[in-house]
Amino acid sequence: MREIIFDTETTGLDPKTGDRMVEIGCIEMVNRVATGNSYHAYFNPERTMPVEAEAVHGLGDAFLADKPLFAAKARELLDFIGDSPLVAHNAGFDFGFLNNELRLCNTEEVSLNRMVDTVALARKKHPGAKLSLDALCTRYGIDRSHRTKHGALLDAELLAQVYVELTGGRQIGLELAAEESGAATPERHVYTPRADREVRPARPHFASAEELARHAEFIGRMDKPAWQS
Repeated sequence: MREIIFDTETTGLDPKTGDRMVEIGCIEMVNRVATGNSYHAYFNPERTMPVEAEAVHGLGDAFLADKPLFAAKARELLDFIGDSPLVAHNAGFDFGFLNNELRLCNTEEVSLNRMVDTVALARKKHPGAKLSLDALCTRYGIDRSHRTKHGALLDAELLAQVYVELTGGRQIGLELAAEESGAATPERHVYTPRADREVRPARPHFASAEELARHAEFIGRMDKPAWQS
C-alpha cells in the first residue's frame, strides 16, 4: 500500500486569519517502507513572515522572496501525492493549510477521508504520554540530533520512522515489502542446541498425590466458595 507522510511549515497557526503555507515536504512509503521518492518545495506566501514563526522554522522574507507561488506548484504536488492516504502529525493542521492553498488557486481540495493523524495513533497507543514529534522520537530511539529547527522535509522523514513504530515496528514493513517485490525475506535465526550439550529431561509440572490431598483439604475449609454459589 502506498502512503504519503507529509509536513508543512507556515506563517502562523490559522489559515482563516490569513496565514499561509511556506513549505511542504512529502515522503513516499510503500508497505510502510520509505521508497526514496520525496517531494519538497518552498512557497512565497505573499505576506510578511511573523518573527514568532520565523523563530520556529528559520524561513524569512528574504529567503522566500524568490520562491514560486503555491499555484505554480499545485499540480506538481497533487501528481506526487496521487490518491494515496496522507499521514501527518496533528494532521488537521496540515490538511487545513494544504486545502486553504488549494482553495486559493481554485483547485479541488484533498478529501479528509484520506487523513491519517499520528497524534491520534500515538494517543491511543500511549495514553497520557507526551505526543510531540520530539517526544515520540525519544520514545522510539529515533535520532533527531540534526534537527535544530523545524523543516517540512526533515520532519516528514522523522515522522515516517515514528509512523512505522506506531503501526507495528520496522520488521512488519520490511517483510511486506519483500513479499510484494518477490525478494527473499531476511533469514530468521533459529536456535539449535549444540550436539555436545547435555539435554536434561523436562521437569514434571503436575501436582503430586500429597499436593492434591492438601489442596482438597484447603478447599474443604472454605465457607461458601464463589464457584459454588
